[in-house]
Amino acid sequence: MNKLFSIGFWGVVARFILRNRTGILIVIALLTVLLAMQWKNMRFTYTEANLLPDDHPVNLEYDVFLKHFGEEGNLIVMGVKDSAIFTPKKFQAWHRLSKDIEKFSEVEFTLSVGNLKQLQKRTDTVGFELVPFIKDSVFTDASLAQYKDDLFNKLPFYDGLIYSPSKKSIRSAIYLKKDIVNTADRKDFVVNDLIPLVKNFENETGVKVHTSGMPYIRTLNSQSIIDEIGLFIGGALLVTSLIFFFFFRSWRATFISMCTVIIGVMWAFGILGLLQYEITVLTALIPPLIIVIGIPNCVFLINKYQQEIKLHGNQAKSLQRVITKVGNATLMTNLTTACGFATFILVKSELLREFGIVASINIVAIFLLSLLIIPIVYSYMAVPKYKHLKHLNKNWISKFSGWIERMVKERQITIYIAAVLVLCASIIGIYNIKISGSIIEDMPKNTDFFSDIRFFEKEYEGIMPLEIMVDTKKKKGVMSLPTLKRIDELQDHIKEIPEFANPISVVELVKYSKQAYYNGNPEYYQLPNNQERTFILSYAKSSNTDTNLLSSYVDTTGQFARITTFMKDTEPDRFKRIEEDLNTKIEKIFPSDRYNVSVTGKALVFQKGTHYLVNNLILSLSLAILLIATFMAWMFRSFKMIIISLIPNLLPLIITAGVMGFVGVPIKPSTILVFSIAFGISVDDTIHFLAKYRQELVANNWKIKKSVFAALRETTVSMFYTSIVLFFGFSVFTISSFGGTVALGALVSITLLFAMLSNLLLLPTLLLSLERSIANKETMRKPAIEILPDAEDEESN
Repeated sequence: MNKLFSIGFWGVVARFILRNRTGILIVIALLTVLLAMQWKNMRFTYTEANLLPDDHPVNLEYDVFLKHFGEEGNLIVMGVKDSAIFTPKKFQAWHRLSKDIEKFSEVEFTLSVGNLKQLQKRTDTVGFELVPFIKDSVFTDASLAQYKDDLFNKLPFYDGLIYSPSKKSIRSAIYLKKDIVNTADRKDFVVNDLIPLVKNFENETGVKVHTSGMPYIRTLNSQSIIDEIGLFIGGALLVTSLIFFFFFRSWRATFISMCTVIIGVMWAFGILGLLQYEITVLTALIPPLIIVIGIPNCVFLINKYQQEIKLHGNQAKSLQRVITKVGNATLMTNLTTACGFATFILVKSELLREFGIVASINIVAIFLLSLLIIPIVYSYMAVPKYKHLKHLNKNWISKFSGWIERMVKERQITIYIAAVLVLCASIIGIYNIKISGSIIEDMPKNTDFFSDIRFFEKEYEGIMPLEIMVDTKKKKGVMSLPTLKRIDELQDHIKEIPEFANPISVVELVKYSKQAYYNGNPEYYQLPNNQERTFILSYAKSSNTDTNLLSSYVDTTGQFARITTFMKDTEPDRFKRIEEDLNTKIEKIFPSDRYNVSVTGKALVFQKGTHYLVNNLILSLSLAILLIATFMAWMFRSFKMIIISLIPNLLPLIITAGVMGFVGVPIKPSTILVFSIAFGISVDDTIHFLAKYRQELVANNWKIKKSVFAALRETTVSMFYTSIVLFFGFSVFTISSFGGTVALGALVSITLLFAMLSNLLLLPTLLLSLERSIANKETMRKPAIEILPDAEDEESN
């Protein structure tokens, strides 16, 4: 009954497609136009990826911090390391650059040597006032030399902020308005205004400017993602079309296949716009993925069509058999591939969930497009000539198939030994895998902004913001001297950690107030003692000294204080030790009954996000295995066959993990995707082989050996074709400038290559070795659904 339903269903589908050719093409065209109209809703991400669920404790703490202090990543810095900057012409240009930038509406204020304010004690009344550090309008070499000396030696307040701890470089700080940091206005300012001004300064002075800061990094990183989408699509189309033409030697077949996947890409962009998902470093991979995954569908359909034409020359019969015989098998393989992506939907990370939704929808869509377009287009064309079918008789393919068959027949022990040796080596490699929580590791390393990140890490000891929020549990509690001393003690501890830059908090302003009270003597840049506290703080309270810089380091109630430091790119294990040490110090300095202290910030959120994904890797992969095993159980109704089918697909994953350990590719958000994606795709070969194997079992009266080799001869060519297309298709991602994308492409390609060999060598060997235990009709009961119709059923159609 099930078989009749399957055959009958696909027979109905075939008749429907071939009898409604024009209408179906019109519907596809209309859907394509409608989805193209959704392109305008596509949005490019303006924030860095948050890999944690919204309700994760780390995210909740970060949200509390943002509630009190607003967006943290609004600082852009420009640095120069050139002693000639303190010459009249170049210094004037540097000062003018800062003034020009401050005129833009997106900028809150700028802080540069030319507009620094100096805190000094008022002479006419009690209090402090801010006066310009540089009072001259005309500069000389002598005056600038004096200003340089005063800056480096008399203004410790600006150490690490305006000049580097080594006193060899200076920088300007640009504070963007917080409400535009995560909008398109930020991109417009950086790309259209800031970068041209900096280039003009460099051309005018010959001084190299290093620009960085989270808004700047995020803007150019996002632009790199956008630029690479076209590169990936073009590369995937070029590579797959060349390979396709090499196999089929037919411009017509190649053109039809390319048109099909191009429509699939158009649908992918339309679905992104329809769902209003942001284009991130992950969703940007979906259009080229559709090309790479869609081409094997075309290979199966066109190859079957040409085989049928060669067999009997009847076009109508050939097209019907393409749909009835290949349609169901291709549906099953596409569903298993979609399952590999769909497992990400169950991970609570919004980034991965959106990627899983869009990828799985588009894989089903490209299957439908392939099944509809290819038979319909061929139905309007003339029957292929002999020259279009010559590829079916290639000698080298025959030699490859013969080698596979000989290995399975004569070298079973060799195959097992090789599999065990590779497995043992891979397990050793797995123990060498490291976890990476680096924010910048996957950024394009050949760009100027990446080298600028390294410049600021070296000169200013960090660029990624880490925040500490101190809750004093009472209003105006921050400005009490005991609290200030505790904050200062914690900051001294932070300064001792080599991965952190000098921290900034309200303590710096209080120290600067004491220095100003003692007429600017840098020796008094310290917190006031108990005797000095009353009159120095009264001076500070009587002053109207809105420095802009530190006004956001205490909230409006005076209950919450903020300590900001900047972190170097740090290994996760080292970061974990730093975090533990920091929390231990915080518990010691701040009694829990009087203070609540939390460590947060973008650097911490990203580090925790990476660990969260790693912890969910096993869950995601387990779900993929469970879903695909369920498919196997439903299709073959045999527990033993489920085990046999999983072994040759799990081995390539273990090999890939071992390769990662040996070559030093760490586990990170991009490489985590490899395993679920590769497993979902590689199991397609298993389904094709086992489907044909079971068909041969029925035809050969349950003779295992004869059925295995018959299935092997039938499926080797198509498995080889599709695996090569997938291998080179995913290899396109290695041209990316993003390290994570390169690793993803290379690792998936390697995994699929091993999967092909495993399915062609290990799977049939396992079937032959377990011949007695599976050589009965109970073990291979009638499947719930016929993937491939039996030969006699085909003839009846």
